[in-house]
Formats: sequence, C-alpha cells, structure tokens
Amino acid sequence: MSEALRDAWGRSITYLRISLTDRCDFRCVYCMGEEMRFLPRRELLSYEEIVTVVRSLVAVGLRKVRLTGGEPLLRRDIVDLVRALAALPGLHELALTTNGSHLAELARPLWEAGLHSINISLDSLQPERFHALTRTGRLADVQAGIFAAAALPFQRRRLNAVILRGRNDDEIVDLAEFAQAQGFDMAYIEEMPLGQIAEHDRALQQVASDTVLARLEQAWGPLQPLHWSSGGPARYFQRPGSAHRIGLISPHSHNFCDACNRVRLTAEGRLLLCLGQEDALDLRQVLRSEGEAAILPALRLALQRKPAGHGFNLEQPVQLQRYMNMTGG
Repeated sequence: MSEALRDAWGRSITYLRISLTDRCDFRCVYCMGEEMRFLPRRELLSYEEIVTVVRSLVAVGLRKVRLTGGEPLLRRDIVDLVRALAALPGLHELALTTNGSHLAELARPLWEAGLHSINISLDSLQPERFHALTRTGRLADVQAGIFAAAALPFQRRRLNAVILRGRNDDEIVDLAEFAQAQGFDMAYIEEMPLGQIAEHDRALQQVASDTVLARLEQAWGPLQPLHWSSGGPARYFQRPGSAHRIGLISPHSHNFCDACNRVRLTAEGRLLLCLGQEDALDLRQVLRSEGEAAILPALRLALQRKPAGHGFNLEQPVQLQRYMNMTGG
C-alpha cells in the first residue's frame, strides 16, 4: 500500500462520506429550505466515477465509506453501486444513511449486495409531528423501512435523531426505547448550522448532548461510557442490561475536530476538506480532465489545507449557504 493519507495536522484520513444525490423526498426543517433547486443529473458523479474514487482511496488506507444524500435510495443504481463498492479489497465497512422512506423494498437487496451497516433518520414517533419536521414524510413508510432492516443481519443498525427544543425533545427517551426494541443503536445529533433556514432559530432550539444524556439518565439511571467507536464522531454510552448503544454527536458542545478522520464528497464531485468550511477539491474536474492517476496527488496536496476545526458558532450569522443535502451527511 502507498503512503497513507494524512493532513497537515497529522490526522489519518480513513473515512469518506459520499452524497450520491442532492435530491430528497423529505424537506426536513433542519436540513434544507422548503423550496429547493436540485442539480441536473448530468452534473452528478457517475456510478463508475464514484467507484474509481473509492478504489483509489482504499489503496492508501481508506477503510470506511458512508453513502448519504440527499436521499441515497433515490439513486436508481444504488444496489449496483453498493455491490461494486462492497467488492473492493481493503474496504472494511460500507455504510449507508437514509431517511428510510424507500427502505422497505430496498433493505434486502442492499444487504444482499454487501451493505454492512445502516443508519436511519427518525426524529419523532408521532405521525403529525414527524410530518411537520420532515414537511413531506410519512412515519408509517419510515417505520416499515426500520422493520425491514431489523429483520436482516446487518453488522450495525442505528437510528439518528436531531433534537430541537420544543419540537421533539420530549421524545428523547421514547426514541431510544423504540430503537432498542427494534435492535438498533440510537444516536442524537446537535443541529448543524449549514444553509440559511427561516423555519426556526437554531441557537434557540439547540439541545446540547449533555441535556440529552441527562434526560436519559433521569429515566434509566447512570449510563456507562464506552471506549468503543464506530469510526465516526459519536461518543457512545450503554444502558445497564442492554446490548444496544446510545450515541451523542456533539459538534457544538463537545467538539470532535481534533480526531477528525473524514472527508466528504458532494453530489457534484467536490471533495470537502471539512464539514464547516467551503474549501474543496474539484475531484470531478480532476477525474474527467486528468484521469484516475491524478486523484491521489491532487488529494494529498489539498489535505494540507484541511483546517484544524470547523468553527461552528450558533451566535453568528450562517456563513455556509451549502445545505446538508449537498454535503455527504
């Protein structure tokens, strides 16, 4: 194997998150605006280009890929893409994050194609509230996807919830108990300040991870911190007597940038060096004009610009107009 990928801070890059499409059938209030323009399909990376990029990075130590969106299950070639990526020697984990709305029919084909783990977004167990938070989603469709995934032997399964004060923070315990009843881990995510939204004030509705933990411990008693890691930014805890984990993803209250091992590939092929910065490598241009051999030299040079941290600050106006659906999760 060639020399591993490292940034200017000495951090090893072993994890790539790929937005397969900016399109989504939901319009979640924390993720995007109600009215959206999406990229023409010709501007998206092709199936073959995605496989080429991942193959090049696996050769220098990439060990985990997460497929995201938008909603990745809207890609017509999703099962074939999973099959091709899962077959790459040296890729240890192939994961996917989905809103679950199309998972009932795709869970088994994805697992049979080689998908190792799956995360499903679920912000409420109340149908009307779920619809209000997603603007278009039906809770029953997502629950059907969850049940389909629960019936398959994925290596890991997790539900994700973004908790907003006064919107769904009264469901923190209910969500965790539902997840555990279905055989899933549960993760709570502090809202990311990406893209300008008018639906709510992010600073006022932010719920810190410590508050989430306190609510769970009030209901269950002390949770045990775990040293285990999924390879991402979550800090994990365990309820005594349960085999399932509780994850906290805390970009604001417990900054995890010092251990960042990730880069993100946007739907149109920009390799973002940091979630909270716009600096990127136009990998689509490199690939289409110079070919596969140019990927690694361009990436090694770009990684020297990877910042020490994202610099999120909810008290300041939004600096990034890029919505989460463009970012790769």
